[in-house]
Amino acid sequence: MVENETAFEGRETKIIYSGRDGEMGSSVLHVISHTDLDGVAAAAVAWYRWKGLRPLKVSLAGYGAVDGLIMESLAAGQDFMAADLFCQDARTVEAVDRFYSEGDDPFVFDHHETTAARYGGRPWLVADTSCCAAAVYYRWLRSRGVKGLEFLEPLVELANDRDMWINENPDSRLWNALVTMCGPNSLFARLAGNPKAELEPHEREAAEDFVEKQEKRFAAALEKIGRGDRELAFVPPGALEFGDVSDFGGLVLDRMDNPPMMVAVAAKRFSGEWAVSLRSRSEMAGKVVGMLRDGRKIRGGGHDDSAALYFPQSYSPDQIRDTIRAAMRTIRDQERPAGVTLGDLFSGVKV
Repeated sequence: MVENETAFEGRETKIIYSGRDGEMGSSVLHVISHTDLDGVAAAAVAWYRWKGLRPLKVSLAGYGAVDGLIMESLAAGQDFMAADLFCQDARTVEAVDRFYSEGDDPFVFDHHETTAARYGGRPWLVADTSCCAAAVYYRWLRSRGVKGLEFLEPLVELANDRDMWINENPDSRLWNALVTMCGPNSLFARLAGNPKAELEPHEREAAEDFVEKQEKRFAAALEKIGRGDRELAFVPPGALEFGDVSDFGGLVLDRMDNPPMMVAVAAKRFSGEWAVSLRSRSEMAGKVVGMLRDGRKIRGGGHDDSAALYFPQSYSPDQIRDTIRAAMRTIRDQERPAGVTLGDLFSGVKV
């Protein structure tokens, strides 16, 4: 049993760790998590779980970078844990399989349908699609008897409200706005110093102002996509900012009359490649990712109605839009009930 004492709000909170994972030693633990509110909250849970016990390296990244981060950790001989996202390359999965030893605790915590479907039988994975990834990790820790993390529960529930679109806590949108405004690393720094889920007055004022301006960006983006396409609402680069996608997707898919099947928001990354966020309400986003993702030229991941694709920089926005639309049409054709079959033709023939 290992004990860790951490100060929070002027008091000492003793976190008691029991079990094999509490004896992992003093080597670096690389915490790899996503860049949205859920991912940042999951990283904060890991921070407080291991603070004072191990040197921690925290990387907040997208699906396009996670393979490289995991392989870097393995090459450096570092332990790692990943939350709210997982690798896209089969070679990375093979390396992770080799890294895991029988009896080890799991080190991947996720809630995406694609991860659960592809790797649900792996002993290094804990997957639960009914809640956000931060909740998956937090609840697993509690189930393992880790005590002293109860002060993080309001933060975890806040992330769950936002990521699962429960919409019971209005502040979850304001926290999401802070991710967009300040960036995930700055928000993680805030939570590492102050894990309270209550917004400070200056944070609330800034976030509310941001949401007001965000509504204006949404109106401009709606003008760009038009209202005539009932299949795909494609938002070209420059119309929305990082972090706008979830709320914009909810606006289009849940509030519009006769909404499209899917929303796609394109953004050019500093590396030159394209990141395309997909939102749907009929599992179309996950199906499109499953069809187009090849792990090399086009990468991607996510769950049924919230996913992302990464296209090479050689693609144009029009090519990206047309590629996604073609995939959607192929999926619809595959799912369309077949017409007359040979069985129907011969059903009345006597032999």
